[in-house]
Amino acid sequence: MNPRSEPLLWLQLLGLAAIPAELLAVALILAGADPGPVPGIERLLLWALGALLPALLLWQRPADCWSLLLLQTPARGRREDQRRLSALQSPLPVRLLTVAAAAGLLPALWRLDLLSPQLAAIAPLPEASRLVTILLTLPLLAVLVWQFQQLLQAIWLLSRSAEQLEGTPTMAPEVLARERLSLGLPLLLPAPLELP
Repeated sequence: MNPRSEPLLWLQLLGLAAIPAELLAVALILAGADPGPVPGIERLLLWALGALLPALLLWQRPADCWSLLLLQTPARGRREDQRRLSALQSPLPVRLLTVAAAAGLLPALWRLDLLSPQLAAIAPLPEASRLVTILLTLPLLAVLVWQFQQLLQAIWLLSRSAEQLEGTPTMAPEVLARERLSLGLPLLLPAPLELP
């Protein structure tokens, strides 16, 4: 079967469109509070907890390519070709690029925090404490790292040939549960796309 017939892989590519909106949300949340006495240390701590820590977790247990964070395809309901794609999903280049993307979030976060005072007039949480804005920004950064890995994995899997897929052994549900981070309710069972 052709990997390009999997609708969830194409859906993962939509994460690219959401990334600018999420970065804007980070700037708007940070705009609600004045920087503390040591903003550099706060930014480093925010980045370490919100981006670096999730990247290290995803290095050990990559995000399951059939999970959309809130919804997923149940492990026992996956077709044989989906289990083969799961075995192909996280080569070393994808993991390295995920860590590089997390590292790139540090200068992005630094710049967004410097620009955030200009957005104070439209901040959703005006006059919030710096601690509150940092705590609200942490999950956004973790979602960004997740999306980066899912995006990279989708590109990798969509570029695999049908012959490579046929030659790959399937991944058992027990191995999947042990080696992949699969989040979301198991409600997705999309049919393959009909390709011409």
